[in-house]
Formats: sequence, C-alpha cells, structure tokens
Amino acid sequence: MFGPEGPSLRELAVQALSSVEHGYDLLAPKFDHTPFRTPGRVLDAVARALDPLGPFDDGLDLCCGTGAGVRVLAGLCRRSAVGVDFSAGMLEVARHRVRPEDGPAIGWVRGDARALPFTAAFDLVVSFGAFGHFLPRELPGLFAQVHSALRPGGSFAFPLGAPTPAHHPAFWALLGFDAVMRVRNALWRPPFVMYYRTFRLGTVLAELARAGFTTELRALPEFGRRDDGSPRARLVVATKSTAEQGG
Repeated sequence: MFGPEGPSLRELAVQALSSVEHGYDLLAPKFDHTPFRTPGRVLDAVARALDPLGPFDDGLDLCCGTGAGVRVLAGLCRRSAVGVDFSAGMLEVARHRVRPEDGPAIGWVRGDARALPFTAAFDLVVSFGAFGHFLPRELPGLFAQVHSALRPGGSFAFPLGAPTPAHHPAFWALLGFDAVMRVRNALWRPPFVMYYRTFRLGTVLAELARAGFTTELRALPEFGRRDDGSPRARLVVATKSTAEQGG
C-alpha cells in the first residue's frame, strides 16, 4: 500500500483489528515506510525551536516509536536521551536504528505513558504524533505523569498543527477516519484508540495548566501561515515551575 517496503492492505487490516500495543508490534518492522512516521521536516523544525531553550542534560521521548524523536533529543541533551513506548516491537526497531555515537547515552524503556516509571528525572520531555492514542479524558492523568517525570524548571514540548479548514479535502478524510474508528471500537474488542481530531488546542492548554504547567506557544516558521495570519504549526512548550520539588 505504501510501496514495496511498506505494509500491505491486508497487514494494515490485521493491525487495525488488534489492540494498540499488538498492532504496533506487528507494524514496527515497516513503520518507517509509512506516512504515520513523523516527517523529518517536523523533527528538524522542533529541534531548531528547542535549541535556544537549552542546555538540557536529560531528555525523554514519550511514546517514542522507532526512535525518531530520540535522535532529536540526542542533538539537544548532554547526558542522556531516553525513549519510552509500550510496544516491544517498536522499541526493538528503535534499538537497531538509533545507536549511541559521540553524543549522550541512549536508553529505551518499555512502559505506559499513563504510568511513567520516572520521578524528577528529565529536563526535557518531547512527543511526536502520539496524542491521538489518548482519549480526552486521559489527558489529565497523562500530563500529570509528564509533570512528575520532569525536574523543576523542566519543559514538555510537542508540535501541534492548526486545525484543517472544512473546505480542505484532508478535513473530510480525517473526519471520516475518526468516524470509522469509532464504529470499529463500538463493534470490536480490543479497542484501537487512534483519533486525529480529539487533541484540540484549547483543551490541551487547559489541561496543561491544570497539571501545573506554564505554557507558551511558539510558531514553527518553516510551515508558514494560514490566510488569517495564524501559524500553520506551533510548538507547545509547557514548563514546570522551578519552585516545585519532585512530582
């Protein structure tokens, strides 16, 4: 479906009828040959935007997949860059594709983002393209976990695109995808949680504030601006107070 190295339509169907964890275990060997992987230009733009905010000692890539975000952290962090994901298959691919060189130590942890095994361990947490796997009601717990994993003064950063306008074909494609997933999850178990239109900026900012973060939005100029002058993509930077100790 995505070229000779990507998954076939049959493989995608099997993955879609699995749990999220098992589906990604199956997809892992071919994940980097699909459009689901975060594009390199997004990773590069985030790296450029974060660089002036450093220096950082230790970084965590939340829901790291095959490790593209850990590569970003390896260029920003002086001591360690860690990826956490609950798919053993994705982590196995990441271990082979992201190897320590002359930069910080690289680490991989199998774990659930909703129950992170870290407390005040990182200066920077990033995440790329994973938030569709969390229902809106899970955001308070997710953001609380990230807050606990950060040291005082640490930052939680992730890119967020502007909403697709209703006149654009992509709007209807994403709306249709979410509708299909809702029907699938109503009729089939285990559920496969992946929605493109549930992670909304207003809700995200409110939940970050509720978790104790101070948040700023930084335009990613590489992606230009919409007709109304607003950025097509932003970097959300949520910072934990320097006055807080631990979680």
